[in-house]
Amino acid sequence: MAKTRISISLEQDQAERIRQHADRAGMDVSAYLVHAATRQMAESDAIEEQFAEVDALIARAEQAADGLPAEPTPELTEQERREVEEALGLVHGRDRQGRRPGHAA
Repeated sequence: MAKTRISISLEQDQAERIRQHADRAGMDVSAYLVHAATRQMAESDAIEEQFAEVDALIARAEQAADGLPAEPTPELTEQERREVEEALGLVHGRDRQGRRPGHAA
């Protein structure tokens, strides 16, 4: 198979690190970069395949939402606002007294 040359530009310290890693792997820089890029592409393809159904579901939901009438966002009552703040505090690691669980007061 015919080979194609690709030129890249990078910082000197990056180039040196790549050379060092290629040497440790027993590869020349070109083979090392091809291997790294091929591995990254395979990983990306696998992730895209794994989430294809979710992405399609989101696209369908967004398309369905485009047809919905725009409604004003309802205002929260003071009680609802406190409940939301409390729930967010729990999600972000705070208990009802505002302390982070597992940490000394």
